[in-house]
Amino acid sequence: MEPVNDTSVKEFILMGLPHSQSMKIPIITLFLCIYVLTLLGNLLFILAVRGDSHLHRPMYIFLMNLSFLDICLSTVTEPKMLNTFLENNKVISFNGCITQLYFYHFFGSTECFLYTVMAYDRFLAICQPLRYSILMSLNLCKKLASGIWVSGSIHAMIHTMLTFRLRFCGPNRIDYFFCDVIPLLKLACQDTTVNKVMIITNIGAVALICFVIIVLSYIHIIANIMKISILKDRKRTFSTCASHLISVSLFYGPPVFIYLSPGSMDYYLEETIAVFYTTVTPMLNPIIYSLRNKEVKTALKKITCNKQ
Repeated sequence: MEPVNDTSVKEFILMGLPHSQSMKIPIITLFLCIYVLTLLGNLLFILAVRGDSHLHRPMYIFLMNLSFLDICLSTVTEPKMLNTFLENNKVISFNGCITQLYFYHFFGSTECFLYTVMAYDRFLAICQPLRYSILMSLNLCKKLASGIWVSGSIHAMIHTMLTFRLRFCGPNRIDYFFCDVIPLLKLACQDTTVNKVMIITNIGAVALICFVIIVLSYIHIIANIMKISILKDRKRTFSTCASHLISVSLFYGPPVFIYLSPGSMDYYLEETIAVFYTTVTPMLNPIIYSLRNKEVKTALKKITCNKQ
């Protein structure tokens, strides 16, 4: 995966999040708690789905993939971010930076595609209920899940190759808390116009297209829900989509702002947005999908009772 160029930089220095010395311990404690809660919440969700045969359905298989992706995405960024608060642990090797960038975009883009497939699944479940089991069989569900992982890998490979074919001659200080495309472009020793165009087309535009597909799916879903005459049934049907809508808003909003305007956003605002969707959103997802779902609550209770 490592491209060949005449880069003289052998390592980078991640400056991490700006903070005062007095705030170091509280910030480390906060993000460590977020990371632990992310791992525990998503792991419990995976165990609940795997352990309850009633949840072996397409919607929950997609949600299990989402939980696994959230664990992976958090693990790619948060441990290294916590290390940057310690003065002697800010360095990341050139190969380490390549690896982090690849896996960050791999898991991030795979999650982007997954949300789109999940919207299609909800569209079929609500707009084509009688044909749902045929149109979204378990076999097709598994194929779609495999397809989004492959697509995410290809998407990440493109950006990793394009970024690390650039020359990096110094400085090697990255004003960010992990290796991402935009902060690295600022350190390149050659013209990065092609890279910025690719960011807009291959990250921003892809995310935007996926988001448009999701919006169109929900326009049809809401139109069908409004046709339901009984108010109670209408609310119950909409509640099955509400969690997905909240999660989509938290995931798609921040990256679109960053990647559709590479290099033009205020540094502190960009970093704040990035922290939110790389740390907070993965922690919130299992909560969002569990609080409004009786089946998941029941499965989680079974796990808890079995442990006791």
